[in-house]
Amino acid sequence: MFDSRHIKTFHEVVSAGSYSAAARALGYTQPAVTQQMKALERSAGVPLFTRAGRGLRLTEAGEALARHAEVILGSLSAAQQQLGALARLRAGRVRICAFPSANATLIPEATARLLADHPGVRVELMEAEPPESVHRLLRGECDIALAFTYPGSPGAAVSGAENGPEELVEIPLLEDQLTVLLPVGHPYARRHAVRLSDLTEERWIAGCPRCRANLLQVCAEEGFAPDVVFTTDDNLAVQSLVAAGVGVALMPALVLSFLSHRKVTGRLVEPHLRRRVCAYVLREHLRVPATALVLDELRAVAAARQGC
Repeated sequence: MFDSRHIKTFHEVVSAGSYSAAARALGYTQPAVTQQMKALERSAGVPLFTRAGRGLRLTEAGEALARHAEVILGSLSAAQQQLGALARLRAGRVRICAFPSANATLIPEATARLLADHPGVRVELMEAEPPESVHRLLRGECDIALAFTYPGSPGAAVSGAENGPEELVEIPLLEDQLTVLLPVGHPYARRHAVRLSDLTEERWIAGCPRCRANLLQVCAEEGFAPDVVFTTDDNLAVQSLVAAGVGVALMPALVLSFLSHRKVTGRLVEPHLRRRVCAYVLREHLRVPATALVLDELRAVAAARQGC
């Protein structure tokens, strides 16, 4: 392994033509330059210089190293500049994997805030329902995962692990209220709130597997099994099915904040139902400036939406 300091000194010796000239250019003593070149030759395993009168001449190995030295030093300089830009948030990439309604609400708002002050940071988006979003984080496919859980369901976003891996950090963002979605002509559409137990005879549209499991659980707690006639994780399809009178559905407030069919209406449901939305990140990634900044913006955006 070559010491980068020795490579820099070697490059200067080659450019200057002597140890003494290189020492003056670098601000070293001549013995210090001599010692560095001896150490470099030991690392190389072959002589790099031979004496030519009062000057130096490169050996064949020295000429080979000289051809590479400029490239090596150029790469080190580029790396230092890039790392400096990342540390100063002039550049950087953050990969986010989130569920659809977060990608349509929290992520755009947080990204807009981020780019206003740090236009060099790049955000890449992926979409997956939990727990797949967190699985992608653990596989190294993204830097931040957004996921949701329901009360009474396993607390971790990672299935099969009660608290998730030790390196996984959970950052609470908001409590997302659920509403019951009804066709505009439904008898209960004029109510301010609808009791879940009043909907025992309704047909239901269920969402993703986690949402469907929550629907079955909350209905069971109210003493009935919902008649699920359709299942889809497409939020627009759910609203269109409700509008067509196929059934009713539970819909998170995040979805209704950006997508609302004119022929459906959302009503508060009793008992009040919410899902918990969190960001997940590997503990070591909290030290990456761009990732930490995105998390800060997500917290700020979520705080503004809290209680929606």
